[in-house]
Amino acid sequence: MTAIDSPTMPIGAAFDRMPFTRRHVLIALALFVAFVIESWEQLALVYVSGDLGTKLGLGEAGIGVVLSAVAFGMIPGVLVWGPVADRIGRRPTAFWSLLAYGVVALASAFAPNAEVLIALRVASGLALAGVYTITFPFFLELLPTRHRGRAAVYLSIGWPIGMLAAIGASMALGELGWHVVVVASAVAGLWAFAIRAWVPESPYWLAARGRQEEARAVLRSLGSPDAEATFTVASERVGRPLDLFKGGLARITLVMLALNFVFNWGYWGLQTWLPTLLQERGLTLSASLGFAALSALMMIPGYVSASLLTGRFGRKPVFLVYVVAAALGGLWFATAESSFGLYAGNFVLAFFSMGAWGVWNTWNGEFYPTALRGTGYSWATAAQLVATTVAPSAVGALLANATGFTATMLIINAFMVATALLAVPLPETEGRELE
Repeated sequence: MTAIDSPTMPIGAAFDRMPFTRRHVLIALALFVAFVIESWEQLALVYVSGDLGTKLGLGEAGIGVVLSAVAFGMIPGVLVWGPVADRIGRRPTAFWSLLAYGVVALASAFAPNAEVLIALRVASGLALAGVYTITFPFFLELLPTRHRGRAAVYLSIGWPIGMLAAIGASMALGELGWHVVVVASAVAGLWAFAIRAWVPESPYWLAARGRQEEARAVLRSLGSPDAEATFTVASERVGRPLDLFKGGLARITLVMLALNFVFNWGYWGLQTWLPTLLQERGLTLSASLGFAALSALMMIPGYVSASLLTGRFGRKPVFLVYVVAAALGGLWFATAESSFGLYAGNFVLAFFSMGAWGVWNTWNGEFYPTALRGTGYSWATAAQLVATTVAPSAVGALLANATGFTATMLIINAFMVATALLAVPLPETEGRELE
C-alpha cells in the first residue's frame, strides 16, 4: 500500500493496536537508566555532604546552596530545552544534553573551592535539564496506548534506584572524598550514546513536522499494524510558551504549575535533610544512611502497585488516594515517639508518595498536544525545580533556628495536603490518545 491510497488517521490512533515489543523493552531500558542518572545527580552529594562541608569549610547553609545549585541551573535549563525539544526533536535533545552534562560534571570534580563548584554545578544543571525534561514525554510518545500508564510508572522506579546508587557510592567511595563521587557522575554521561543507538525519534514529533515516511518507519519498528497510514496531527506549528496560557489550557497549566511546586517541595524538603533530621532523633550517620536506603527500597513496591492500579482505575483516583495516604504516613513519621514509629511512618510515606510520583510523571505528560508537550513538561519541571531549589535552604533555615524535628516535618507534610487539593480539578487521561 502506498501513502497515496493508505488510510488517514490521527497519529495517536497508530498506537491503539500496537503491541508491546522487544523494541519497547530496549527503549525502556535506555530511558530508565537516564532517569537513574538524573536521580543520582540530584542526590549523590547529599550523602557525602559531611565530607563536602569539611573539605570546603561550609556550614549547613553553605552545603544547602551547593546541593541546590544543580536544580538552580536546571530551572532556566528546562525552559530552554523544552521548546528546543519541540523544535529539533526528542532524540537529539536527550543525546546532547546528557553528553554535555558528563563533560561539565567531570570539570566540577576538580573545583578548587566552593564558589567554582557552585558555578559548575549550576552549569551541569543547565546541561542535564534537557534529558531531565524530555525523558517522560519521549517515552510516552513511543508506547502503545493501553500500556502507556503502566510502563511509564515503571520508568519512575529509576528514581529510587538512583537513590540507592547514590547511597551505595557514598558508602563505597565516600572515604575517598566527594570528588570521586562526582567523577562517577561524569562517567554516567556516556549513556547518551546508548540513547542515540536504541531510542528512535518520536513518531508524534515526526508527523507533526511533516516527516511522514520517517514516522512510518519508526512505527513499523515498533510493531504498529497501522504504520502505513497517512497521519494527521492537532497542529504542525511548533508550540510557543504563551500557548500554554490560552483557551482551555490556561486553567490546566496554572493548576499543574502549582501542583508541581508543592508536591516537589514536600518530597525534596524531606529527602535533602533526611540524614540530618534522623540524627536529631538519635540515629548515627551510618544508621541514617541505612534508613534512607530502606526507604528507597519501599518506594519500589509503591511504584509497582501504582502501575498496576492506574490502568484499571485511572490517573486521578490512584493519585489522590496515594497522596492522602502519603500525608498520613508523614504525620505518623512526624509524631513518632519510638524507632518503630519512625521506620513505619517513613515507609508508609515512601511507599505512597513515590507511587503518587509514578502516576504524576505519566499524567503530567499527557495534558498537552505534541506541539506543546515538550514545552508544557518543561514548565512543569521548572516548577518542580523551583521547589527543589527553595526546599533545601528553607528546611536548613528551619533546622538552624532550632525549629525541631516534629515541627519541621509537619510543615513539609502540609505541602502533601495541598498537592491532593490541587489535583482534584485536573482532567483524567487514562486510555486517551495523545494528540
